[in-house]
Amino acid sequence: MSPGRLTEQEEYDFIVCGGGTSGCVVAGRLAEDTNARILLVEAGPHNKDLENVHMTGGWQKNLDCETDWNLVTSPMQGVDGRQVKLSRGKFLGGTSGVNGTLCIRGSKQDYDDWKLPGWSGEEMFQYMKKAETFHSKPWFQADEKAHGYNGPLHTEPHDLAPISKLLLKSMESSGMPLVDDMFSNGETAHGCGHAPRTHHKGIRSTGADFVTNAQHKNNIDIVVETLVDKINFEEKNGQLEATSVTLVDKTGATREVKAKKEVMVSGGSCSPYQTAIASSDTFSGTYCSPAILLRSGIGPKDDLQKLGIKCLVDSPGVGKNLLDHLIVFVFYEVEKEGLTNDHLVYHGDAAMHSYMLYKEKKEGVLSTFPFGAFAYARLDDRLKDEPLWKDAKRAPGRDPMGLTQHQPNVELFSTELYGGPKQYDDLPIDKKHAFAMITELFSPRSKGTVTLKSADPLDNPIIDCNYLSDPLDLLVVTEGCRLANEIVMKGAGTKDVVKGSWPQSLTHHAFTNREQWIPYVKQHATTCYHPAGTCKMGQADDKTAVLDEKLQVRGVKGLRVADCSVMPNLNGGHTQMPAYGIGEKAADLIKETWIKA
Repeated sequence: MSPGRLTEQEEYDFIVCGGGTSGCVVAGRLAEDTNARILLVEAGPHNKDLENVHMTGGWQKNLDCETDWNLVTSPMQGVDGRQVKLSRGKFLGGTSGVNGTLCIRGSKQDYDDWKLPGWSGEEMFQYMKKAETFHSKPWFQADEKAHGYNGPLHTEPHDLAPISKLLLKSMESSGMPLVDDMFSNGETAHGCGHAPRTHHKGIRSTGADFVTNAQHKNNIDIVVETLVDKINFEEKNGQLEATSVTLVDKTGATREVKAKKEVMVSGGSCSPYQTAIASSDTFSGTYCSPAILLRSGIGPKDDLQKLGIKCLVDSPGVGKNLLDHLIVFVFYEVEKEGLTNDHLVYHGDAAMHSYMLYKEKKEGVLSTFPFGAFAYARLDDRLKDEPLWKDAKRAPGRDPMGLTQHQPNVELFSTELYGGPKQYDDLPIDKKHAFAMITELFSPRSKGTVTLKSADPLDNPIIDCNYLSDPLDLLVVTEGCRLANEIVMKGAGTKDVVKGSWPQSLTHHAFTNREQWIPYVKQHATTCYHPAGTCKMGQADDKTAVLDEKLQVRGVKGLRVADCSVMPNLNGGHTQMPAYGIGEKAADLIKETWIKA
């Protein structure tokens, strides 16, 4: 099929709006029923010829160009009025093709806290396993029961650079026990270990693997370079039912395609043809899914009326409850060559040598993502004397962030060379070597919004992540940075190899108290690309819940949402594996509905 063009068929059993991580899973699993016809609509191109998707280390080449949604936040007061670039993959497979490849599921309690039938931690972990085929390595002490072995998503451990091995030693000496596979089983709230990755034999594994190559099926049509404008409804037996989708191709031509059974919104499209200028795994659905619902007339009535959109369902929660894990990069310079991987990328003609090694053997620094050592941390003891922490309200058995002792407050992880969002451009050339420690805030109390700029589907939505608007968020993330710095500067593995801060003009390596970290955090906090919550599930009495526990949009029939926007609260990990789990769960829910019918 030619990219962006529909076949002669104008009616399908199921239409999946968005070919990102969850959407590909839903489409691929629904296609297992050979009697069903499925249309998968993706705004960007097919991924088959995108070398920098399949070559894991080429991820940055997919950003700030036509394969990036180029979203940007509004200015946010909590981060000194800065805007933050929200890069998202715009091609088949979506952000699973540009993310950090990390398989960090969180803890089962994270999902138990949703308090929704069918979405317990045990059930979500089973769905994440269903998506996976895990390939271990001789050196890795895998928790074999935590992994799946029959899914389209291929995962494996990451071979650490020397600096990462030293950092694990520093983490252990700082009171974080080593548990190799802790991020797969979700049973450790304070410790360090290895994070398996979504690549195998030098090739990145993405959501597109559910609908391409060995998983391709003849009963699914994939239409790329095509924008989802809105869902259309008809009144049947006194209730609105989703019956078709309006699509816009890259020429601007529109077309309506009918759905006989259901429409699934899985991170459908924002604006594929415009570029935003901004100040940079698993997922644009949290931004784009509410935009599609709003354009379709489902959302806060007053907001829709202001844009001239007829309100079909007054659903005040659409676009609200935007959650994200913010992170803070802190870079350090090391004394010796060969500890970091900078010499394989930035020194002399090393980049070309690394590229040729990858092309010939699918090996080397470009065959993987440059994250290294990982840890979870509880911060109770470090914060117990802080007045803000002591005086904050808390539920029984919970800390002020709403977490139990079985859930970490922060994640700490390292890079194996210099790099990150594009503002980090002070490259360590001339035989210099650097790495970062990253602090990631869990259970953020600050919540943002996604709203429409206009009813035009070519206009990107207005996104306000509202980072650090809650003082407890600032307290926890700054204390996390302080802990990370102590690990680097005092830990057994790294205390004798770190020269100081990088760039050398900074002095964060010498910070001793939390107050010193506040200006740095406000100036450097950025997204970990884990947006969630803008079309959340909830109980029937929750007026802000857009969906029920079966992912059905309240107030209409035949329409569901399946991506990280459905999460009532963020998991304490990364969102890639939950996105796969949500896709698997969604497909089962749809199958159950229509098998019964």
